[in-house]
Amino acid sequence: MSSDSGSDTSSSASSSCSESSSGSQNGDVIQNVEIVETIETGDKNAESTEAAENAEDEEANAIENVFTLTIKLPHEPWETQIQVSTQEQVQDVRQSVIDQPFAMQYSCFHLEHNGERVNDFVELSEVPNVTSESTFTLVEDPYNEKEARMHVIRIRELIGASGDRTDTIYGISAGLSLHDSITEPHIAASASAQNGAQPAEGENVADYKFEAPGTVKTLLLPPQQPAPKTIKSISLSPWNPPPYHLRTKGHLLYLVLVTNEGEQYHITSHVSGFYVNRSSHNKFEPSPKQGPKSLHAHSLLTLISQLSPSFEASFKALLEFNSKREPLAMFQLSNAIPVSPWLVAPPVVSIDHQADITRTQESFLLSGAERTDTLRDWNEEFQSTREMPKETVQDKVFRERLTSKLFADYNEAAARGAVLVARGEVAPLNPTEGRDAQIFVYNNVFFSFGADGVGTFVTEGGDEAARVATGKDVMGVKAVNQLDINGLFTPGTVVVDYLGKRIVGQSIVPGIFKQREPGEHQVDYGGVEGKEVVADNEAFVPLFDKLSAALHVKKHPVWDKEGVRHDLEASVETKGLLGTDARKYILDLYRIAPLDVPWIEQYWTSTDERKEKQNPDKDYPHRMTVLRIELVQAYAREKLREYVNAELKKVAERKESEAKKVESGEKSETEDKPEGAEEEAKKDDTPRVDMSKFKFALNPDVFSGQVPQADEEKEQMAQDEADVRATCNYLTSQVIPHLIRELQEGEVGFPMDGQSLSSLLHKRGINMRYLGLIATLTDADSTRLRSLRSLTVQEMVSRAFKHVANKRLRYLAAPFAPACVSHLLNCLLGSKVNPKPVAETDESLKAIYPDEDLSYEKVTPESLKAEIVDQIRLRYRYVLKDDIVQPGKELQMLREVALKLGMQLVAKDYAFDPERATVNGTAERQPAPGAAPATSGHSSGASKKKKKSKETSSPLRSDSPLPQQLVTFHPDDVLNFVPVIKEASPKSTLAEEAYDGGRMSLHQDQKELGQELLLESLSLYEQIYGILHPEVARIYLQLSSLYYGMDEKNAAVELARKAVIVAERTLGIDSHETILSYLNLGLFEHANGNSSLALPYVLHALELWKIVYGPSHPDSITTINNAAVMLQSMKRYHESRVWFEASLALSEIVSGRQSVNTATLLFQLAQALALDKDSHAAVRRMQESCNIFRALLGPEDRNTKEAEHWLDQLTQSAVSLAKRAKDIQSQRFRRGGPLSRMGATQPQPQVGQTSADAAKGRIPGARSDVDNRSIDELIKFIDGDAGQTAKSGRGKKGGSGTRGGGVKRGARRTGA
Repeated sequence: MSSDSGSDTSSSASSSCSESSSGSQNGDVIQNVEIVETIETGDKNAESTEAAENAEDEEANAIENVFTLTIKLPHEPWETQIQVSTQEQVQDVRQSVIDQPFAMQYSCFHLEHNGERVNDFVELSEVPNVTSESTFTLVEDPYNEKEARMHVIRIRELIGASGDRTDTIYGISAGLSLHDSITEPHIAASASAQNGAQPAEGENVADYKFEAPGTVKTLLLPPQQPAPKTIKSISLSPWNPPPYHLRTKGHLLYLVLVTNEGEQYHITSHVSGFYVNRSSHNKFEPSPKQGPKSLHAHSLLTLISQLSPSFEASFKALLEFNSKREPLAMFQLSNAIPVSPWLVAPPVVSIDHQADITRTQESFLLSGAERTDTLRDWNEEFQSTREMPKETVQDKVFRERLTSKLFADYNEAAARGAVLVARGEVAPLNPTEGRDAQIFVYNNVFFSFGADGVGTFVTEGGDEAARVATGKDVMGVKAVNQLDINGLFTPGTVVVDYLGKRIVGQSIVPGIFKQREPGEHQVDYGGVEGKEVVADNEAFVPLFDKLSAALHVKKHPVWDKEGVRHDLEASVETKGLLGTDARKYILDLYRIAPLDVPWIEQYWTSTDERKEKQNPDKDYPHRMTVLRIELVQAYAREKLREYVNAELKKVAERKESEAKKVESGEKSETEDKPEGAEEEAKKDDTPRVDMSKFKFALNPDVFSGQVPQADEEKEQMAQDEADVRATCNYLTSQVIPHLIRELQEGEVGFPMDGQSLSSLLHKRGINMRYLGLIATLTDADSTRLRSLRSLTVQEMVSRAFKHVANKRLRYLAAPFAPACVSHLLNCLLGSKVNPKPVAETDESLKAIYPDEDLSYEKVTPESLKAEIVDQIRLRYRYVLKDDIVQPGKELQMLREVALKLGMQLVAKDYAFDPERATVNGTAERQPAPGAAPATSGHSSGASKKKKKSKETSSPLRSDSPLPQQLVTFHPDDVLNFVPVIKEASPKSTLAEEAYDGGRMSLHQDQKELGQELLLESLSLYEQIYGILHPEVARIYLQLSSLYYGMDEKNAAVELARKAVIVAERTLGIDSHETILSYLNLGLFEHANGNSSLALPYVLHALELWKIVYGPSHPDSITTINNAAVMLQSMKRYHESRVWFEASLALSEIVSGRQSVNTATLLFQLAQALALDKDSHAAVRRMQESCNIFRALLGPEDRNTKEAEHWLDQLTQSAVSLAKRAKDIQSQRFRRGGPLSRMGATQPQPQVGQTSADAAKGRIPGARSDVDNRSIDELIKFIDGDAGQTAKSGRGKKGGSGTRGGGVKRGARRTGA
């Protein structure tokens, strides 16, 4: 397997990893001339391999020391056995026990070995005398209040009694997965086929509408059967908490249980367990109940089963119901915040929201009456985790695992606090200050607004600069966290955008609020009060020096207001603080890279200058135009290449000079060398380059108001400025044009949406402010470039709309947000339905908020367009002359703005033109079958017949403030807002090193070592991140592709399925990475001989593609071609022909008629036509393919010759069939020309070719196909020889496999 095939499939995780590691310049000597070509992998890959091999060696014992451990239980079945490793912790053994179906009731217990209690937090290897013959005993512990509360929560969730939750940051249907809903119908069809029924073929793909717009039903789960109910309810009793005299006797909680039989029981939670008491709603008597119902059990689950006769049967039914679902789709996310979909099913109040008193009690159950369980010292946890040892692999795994969990917990806590701050539910610490200057502390997290409340950025652009600085600061903190420099600490940092407000949440650094003594600076390193006072505590120099070396930051002088010079290792804006805990903290990391000097000079002018003279060409909103770290690293690699080339040239010249001296008879200097030196020199004849002399660093304070004093200082500053300008020029003259060229030629996967476009640009070091330049450079007569320009303009418009909406939402009370957003959406997307929409603001709210700024009501479609066009000109320096929303792209624009603003909208077919609004109604709701209509719904333009149907429409809104108007969006369509979070958690270096080592080993043909390292990396990813995490989704995807390349198809399918589910839940059901995962899963299922299941995956991905991008994506050719191959392998030849036709039509649009890509597809189409017994069309298409190959590649190319050979065979067959035409009246025989092409579905890289493959003229879909399939067999099949059915089948099987090879290469190019 080639390394390219693996790397092509790699998503953002591996590419960013390889790019960052390629910048490593450690090591003294590079010994091979090939360094010029391989510098991207650099020395770091060697280090990765060594580290990964070390990891493998150190973990070998863990793999070998796996044994079966016997656990004795206090109840039936009395004993169980589990597989464990000596490296596992005892708490992992505990979890393995309670995961068993018969041990679910245990939660409060400890394990004993040889009569001694075992510590839960030690490894099994540390437990004395543990062997494979050992037996542990599970001993039930007495409860305390916390254990009792946790037990009640666990049992409620276990028996399905926890109900629905309304969460502050988790939105509606958060963590949704659609995977099971796609597979269920086809699994059922397969089961019926095994019983002799005709197998269902699913959708009629022959009539698939490639140009049809996406439908919102793709994003919705089909109606689900409710889970079996085990009990009616279980909740805390009104008699809680226990009075003092009973608390001393061991009473912990009081519960009320209502069984399915309608019986009500009051239960006492005691230190010894749970028992039925004698209380009622009117009488408190918590003593044990006497008589036949006097039951007691250590576990609440056991007690319920004793009280309710139907419980065991219903609980078993619940477990069976849950077992039908993919476990990954049900597990609760603990290390990542689940993604909330932007479109959700219409709420049906009577079904969606059931009465459950325990919802209001969960806060108490989780954190207790004092809430001490949830109060954490975040900063101390972060820093103590960073100080943990990292000497051995086990140390690193434990440290990174704890770090990942800590960041996940902190990000969630900070996001929750930020939402409360934004809603005004947290009191400020400084209520007398202005709103933007107010600060807050909630849950031990310090919050402030991302605005210039105290005038810090007044010269940089005010609020705009402050907002940008907070986002840059998070990225800077993330970079420092990733470097993991010993002794340098960062505060936990999160930025949350919610309802137009940007809120920064930071862990509280000890001493940051400390009042210093007179003469003491508030910070210890860097600028104290802007740039006027500078501190330079020498204790920070060694730490900042390490950071600057890694980030290519140059040590440079700065001058304070007195003109005194200070030499700093970092930007003057970056601060060092010595905390009262004696730790050295680094703060304000928004300037770790230099400013984009040419951009500032061209488009920015100071506030004072603007007051004197308005210049529309120099009105960029802020001066915080910082270059990206990725660009600095890329330019450093470029300079390293230049240095190596120059040094190699010097070495070559020196050798040439020495050779001339020898030839001219001059005495060689080597004659006096000791014996053996000459032989040594011959052995190592490769040129050596001294890397220690290479230096590259940039001054981040260039063009920042620094005034050098001496001539030498001025000269140095000028040189620093030139270096920064060269970096900026490298961005505009090299990086951006190169990326555009790659996208035009199909060398990289084409972005699908704004998120994938942003990710692609950021990886290349391109700031989003260059979207305008990219749109200008792509204004050419090329389908791929037109598609890129369309996507770029859409991204600019959606970002501009975000700024317009945020401006109006920022100070608006939360209850007005739906009315504000729906009106702005009507002005943006619904102006064709109603050119003069009226904001539907609730009049009763206006009376409650008399001082509210309701300026959004005055916005019109015309004024909104003008504002968006101005924002695009202002921020991207691009003049938008077309419509702000491209025709047919309304749904895609709605998705972009919804994701950027964190909106969750009702999933329905929104009417963007008056015809649809009149016919369908703009607010048609579709509740679940049998559900009562929502009381807050609305309807417009629905027919009388539809109004009579209670199942398909909803009554008019009773609270509508205005007569129902014909508009696209109503406030009721905006169901929720979720926070948009930027966080700074680092990636696992250990897991990435193991993965990179595995890939390199495979590349070097060390398959066994490579597979071991890949398995080790997978284990590390799952241990460190937990299974449900975006990074794990990406590694599943990458590993599935690598295993597929190694022909491990079962493993590839299993990993790809996991990648799909985890990506859906952590990245989004319509994320571009999710679409890529679905496409790969379909490909691998097909290669594994399961095409009937593979096809629904591909169709689902295509439907998602239509929603995300629209029906014309440049990379969809490969996907359509793959689907055609799948249909062919299922003997659905006519449908396969239709899909090949569609793929060809797209290729002609994207690549042109005269291209190798089109010729390749013509070749495949000719085969498909032959299988469909349309031999005349097959001959014509093969002739066209042959002509194109001959013209582009020459008559001697193997592809040309192969096409000619096929043409001869097909021509002979066509002549033979023509002679027999009068005698053969086969209904299946077709003589017509090719089928009319189904519309242009959207182009994508041709059958997955790289540009190199295209240049060589390789036929991915046909080359190995044709070699494995006998042409004679196919011709005989076309001739209708029934005796060749079996051979033909084998041919098709071989063909599908080899076409699968074509598919394989295609799928790896799919997606961004």
